[in-house]
Amino acid sequence: MIIYGTALLAACHLLGIFLGDLLGALVGVKTNVGGVGIAMMLLIFARMYMEPRGLLPKLSEAGVTFWAALYIPVVVAMAAQQNVVAALRGGHVAILAAIAAVAICACIIAFINRLEPKSDADPFAFLDNTLDNSLANKPDQPLIPQGE
Repeated sequence: MIIYGTALLAACHLLGIFLGDLLGALVGVKTNVGGVGIAMMLLIFARMYMEPRGLLPKLSEAGVTFWAALYIPVVVAMAAQQNVVAALRGGHVAILAAIAAVAICACIIAFINRLEPKSDADPFAFLDNTLDNSLANKPDQPLIPQGE
């Protein structure tokens, strides 16, 4: 179920938006500065903290993975709302800040990937058994209902 993990995502999102607004106020702009990125980093750190301690069940982990996969389209949609032309007219500081943010995120992601244990196990293997069992119970019914 994809609904699992949504509460963790919502908590990380709200905290990220709050911290992004706070960062914007500290910098002196009247906008959110990196709130979605902060939220995603919080989600990654929360998952890394909870998983080894057994606080994140497999279904919740699958839900978090699903929502994390939607991160890039969300960022693209949010970036489309920003006034990029005005930011570029503001000077070279905006360009340098963007380059620095990308470089820092790349370094943090590389660091986090090195912390993850190497595993060839499929994280969605438990879903295969569920699907196989549902097919065994109703082999003559299609998985997707046919339109009439």
